[in-house]
Amino acid sequence: MGQRLSGSRSCLDVPGRLLPQPPPPPPPVRRKLALLFAMLCVWLYMFLYSCAGSCAAAPGLLLLGSGTRASHPSPALAPAPHGTPPRLPFRAPPATPLAAGKEMAEGAASPEERSPEVPDSPSPISSFFSGSGSKQLPQAIIIGVKKGGTRALLEFLRVHPDVRAVGAEPHFFDRSYDKGLAWYRDLMPRTLDGQITMEKTPSYFVTREAPARISAMSKDTKLIVVVRDPVTRAISDYTQTLSKRPDIPTFENLTFKNRTTGLIDTSWSAIQIGIYAKHLEHWLRHFPIRQMLFVSGERLISDPAGELGRVQDFLGLKRIITDKHFYFNKTKGFPCLKKAEGSSRPHCLGKTKGRTHPEIDREVVRRLREFYRPFNLKFYQMTGHDFGWD
Repeated sequence: MGQRLSGSRSCLDVPGRLLPQPPPPPPPVRRKLALLFAMLCVWLYMFLYSCAGSCAAAPGLLLLGSGTRASHPSPALAPAPHGTPPRLPFRAPPATPLAAGKEMAEGAASPEERSPEVPDSPSPISSFFSGSGSKQLPQAIIIGVKKGGTRALLEFLRVHPDVRAVGAEPHFFDRSYDKGLAWYRDLMPRTLDGQITMEKTPSYFVTREAPARISAMSKDTKLIVVVRDPVTRAISDYTQTLSKRPDIPTFENLTFKNRTTGLIDTSWSAIQIGIYAKHLEHWLRHFPIRQMLFVSGERLISDPAGELGRVQDFLGLKRIITDKHFYFNKTKGFPCLKKAEGSSRPHCLGKTKGRTHPEIDREVVRRLREFYRPFNLKFYQMTGHDFGWD
């Protein structure tokens, strides 16, 4: 036994090459590359996280993976009985050249009025960072009025970090209601807790079905109406159409049904929109006046910070947008932003804003002021606010 033990080899005598060896340390270059790759991934993550929300709200921006957007406006939908889908309206050919001119004048839609289309598939960026926010139905809507200053108000509001808004006009409650709330929600930008989702479509204010439809979505929706002297607004409306269709009749001819008798043609949309009291009556059947804010288009130009202060208070936001955000552009005659949303450069509204109005016959302007005066006074009473147009 003793000899066998003494003659056997101890485990300590096993050659080192038979034991498992630890792996050699990686070369310094490989370690550096791995560290660099990790830092690149972190940087890319932070970059995409910060810009994912901004991309969703940028007007006209197509994200990765999105399909093409329609380049033509959706046709207006005619009112239909309750429970049936809206039908496309039938338009008979105008009986007279003047009627044809009015139809042409009413049919010219600006690019921002065209209905947006939902992307065919979700953006990979927004899908990857779905935790950075969610799409909500708007809690506040700028519902009117056309040529009152709605674009300026929206652009100014988007400077606020707690406001996220759609750039294009969705036209959901007047043209695309049959597409459903899911379609409408998908147009909205992603928002975080504490942020407000907004959109603006000025034609809502004069659409008879819009108040009930918005109320059905949410009775708590806050509504903003930007109003302007109705005579100036009508001329601005005409000027916009004239820039696209120079062959339409004169403003004076479109204003009257019969110029000899001086009867105002209230069927012309440029005139009809300015009868604010009439349109407001439809809204007050579905919303209390306290849920509506009326912004002066004139003061939005002369004192933008003051009007934005009222809007921020109405929306329950901290007053972040102040005088320091604006400067006055003497060439355009409008206030501009010193820094627009997502940019460090000054920003003014596009060339389509601030067009020079044509010279209108003074007698026609006087007759229009007489026509609007009783409607203006009633509007002042309804809103509790004197806009000073008279």
